Amino acid sequence: MNPEQYLSFPGSFSQRGFHELLRAPTEGYAEAIVVPPILADQCELKHSLINMMTTDQFFGLEKDNPHDHIRWLNKITSAIKYKDVPNSTIKLMLFSFSLAGAARRWLEKEPSHFIHTWEDLVSKFINEFFPPSRTTNLRNEISNFQQRFDESFHEA
Repeated sequence: MNPEQYLSFPGSFSQRGFHELLRAPTEGYAEAIVVPPILADQCELKHSLINMMTTDQFFGLEKDNPHDHIRWLNKITSAIKYKDVPNSTIKLMLFSFSLAGAARRWLEKEPSHFIHTWEDLVSKFINEFFPPSRTTNLRNEISNFQQRFDESFHEA
């Protein structure tokens, strides 16, 4: 048995090919959110604006309300105006900065180029963090509410 046969590469495999195999991949890192092309001359997100997005991040915890988060984001972005840039584009650009923890991991796991509009993003976000089953459970709790004989209304 020749030990060199285990160390040699087929004739068509060059040293350059070996180095390419060892190089870290540069593809497959595209974001899930597709931001439409911006045709405006000036549209720069200021550092202070991005910092503002991180002050009240959505973590995706049970106590977190995704509806409140969307309302907060709408309120912040309604005050931002760039000529020839739709507000929905600004929302798409800023949304990922407003997430942390499980919510950020959710967005990172979404397929590349999966979300194309603000409405699409809101729908996917709400369905992930406030699914219909949660709505049904809350509705059932309200429907089945009962006050016991020995408790006041506010204790029930």
